[in-house]
Amino acid sequence: MQAVLYVCHGSRVKEANEQARFFTEQAMKLVDAPIQEVCYLELAAPSIAQGFATCVTKGATRIAVVPVLLLTAVHAKEDIPNELLHVKEQYPNVTVTYGRPFGVHSSIIDILLERIDVNQAGEGARVLLVGRGSSDADVKRDMKQIAQLLKEAHPFQSVEICFLAAAEPRFEEALRTAATMQTQLFVVPYLLFTGLLMKGMEREVRRYGNHVVLCSYLGYHAHLQRILAERVSEAIRGEAFVSDYSAYGR
Repeated sequence: MQAVLYVCHGSRVKEANEQARFFTEQAMKLVDAPIQEVCYLELAAPSIAQGFATCVTKGATRIAVVPVLLLTAVHAKEDIPNELLHVKEQYPNVTVTYGRPFGVHSSIIDILLERIDVNQAGEGARVLLVGRGSSDADVKRDMKQIAQLLKEAHPFQSVEICFLAAAEPRFEEALRTAATMQTQLFVVPYLLFTGLLMKGMEREVRRYGNHVVLCSYLGYHAHLQRILAERVSEAIRGEAFVSDYSAYGR
């Protein structure tokens, strides 16, 4: 029997975990699988091991594991796969396939434009796109591609990227530099959920004038639900996003 195990990041903020679960449960309605469970990589329960065990208890013989993450970074490429390898040792007869994060997708550009509210963007408006950050070079590559797609979708004067941690340029420095120009600046958090990171951004933005506008984070938008359903379909078909992960299906 086919199961889908959705792996959310997890947060110390209870509201963020509740949002993640609600969003994922809404996306489940778009997926045709008899068993669907939500778990968290860290900081919240159930864990990956607990979610996996629940799927097996419900009769799963094949589990498609899908990371509910924005970008392909260490969590998606190493942390979750490593945990799955450990868990799978306990269930050698269960076939596991592994999906990919949301990644770069045209529908996400539509969400960003909605969060900015381009009707309020004047001539010469600029965008500072703020990612969580990672030491993984693929994250910066993907963020640059997203920024380019956003620039192509609307005539912003510029679309720059920065990161809250683990990558350059850092948010505080990029914001300080961008805010010195008195033209309209939209600060767009490239984050799925509210939490400690978002609260820190709010404090920083308040230091500057009214020309700096902090937009809403991506949130769990209907477009993202559809993208997640696509990723589930890929995982069920065994289309792993990195060939080395094909071992999960053996």
